[in-house]
Amino acid sequence: MNGKIGVFDSGLGGLSVLKELMKLLPNEDYLFYEDSIHNPYGVKSEEELIEITSHIVDYLLERDCKIIVIACNTATTSCMKKLRELYPQMIFVGTVPAIKVAYDSHCKHTIILSTPYTTKSKRVQELIHDYTDKDQELFNISGGDLAHLIELGEMEKVKALLQDLLLPYQDNADSIVLGCTHYSLIKKEIQEVLPNALLLDGCVGVSQEVKRQLESHHLLKESSSGSLEIVNDKSDDLITRSYEILEEI
Repeated sequence: MNGKIGVFDSGLGGLSVLKELMKLLPNEDYLFYEDSIHNPYGVKSEEELIEITSHIVDYLLERDCKIIVIACNTATTSCMKKLRELYPQMIFVGTVPAIKVAYDSHCKHTIILSTPYTTKSKRVQELIHDYTDKDQELFNISGGDLAHLIELGEMEKVKALLQDLLLPYQDNADSIVLGCTHYSLIKKEIQEVLPNALLLDGCVGVSQEVKRQLESHHLLKESSSGSLEIVNDKSDDLITRSYEILEEI
């Protein structure tokens, strides 16, 4: 029960999930792994992603993680089933686009904005099939290079791409499912393009599922102080940046 909560993403996008976890479970110890070397995940094949993510899981296991959170929609949709087969002793919690949240919120015209891989994934197609009715209209669109531009901090290019992606829907979109954890870091910029759209992500739901899993496996930490370590496989400067972003969001 004193092991760490391991969280990983293709860079800093998973900070949005980490923030919610730390709010809900402040006494836990966290190890956040940023795989900036392989960013972006959304343009890679399933085989590449399984190889990449299994190496990360090996590292997190070596660092005494008791549960692993895949804070990346692309990695979850492509790899989580296989990772559960490869590591049956480990508890995995993933994140998928909050299409069910849009359904439960009775949204009528919803943009699902995600990476190229996630947009085409079988899991997203299943969610669209399961959580859509005849009164709803869904626009399943790819964010292209958006996650990579966020990772690089190229905010002027981010804003320009958002204009291209979202302006065609300004007259009828009432909600946007943020199908990539990187996108949760640019909510302000998204709302500048579509100010009346409800933004939906799965970060809170992921944190609640992690708590439920820890409780059911009797793994909640008993002490009253938590810790955080951020690891970046590319640069220590990016670690400093991530701590700063975590304070801001």
